[in-house]
Amino acid sequence: MRDCLFCGIAAGDTPATLVLERPRTLGFRDLNPQAPTHVLVITRDHHADVGTLAHADPTLMAELMATGHDVAVQEGITGTGYRSVFNSGRDAHQSVQHVHLHVLGGRDMGWPPG
Repeated sequence: MRDCLFCGIAAGDTPATLVLERPRTLGFRDLNPQAPTHVLVITRDHHADVGTLAHADPTLMAELMATGHDVAVQEGITGTGYRSVFNSGRDAHQSVQHVHLHVLGGRDMGWPPG
């Protein structure tokens, strides 16, 4: 999508600090981290949210989740634990209408979130 921030990152037109690239997914550091490790994992193809992606392409959904786990391994947070979060829609504060998985860790994550 032409006006989508994350599509721009996926295309290489918008700068981001990439941490992991795959043919159909990629991970980059969040500009406003909420934990010592906060990486966003996106699909290169535009899907508005996690539900849309899950119905449109379950295989890509699985790749997105696998990339999230691989980011956690690479960042060294699997031993202590990490959180994988999708925000969907306005009330969940989804700020970019492109599916993205937050991978958070590096501290006690507490419950309940937000």
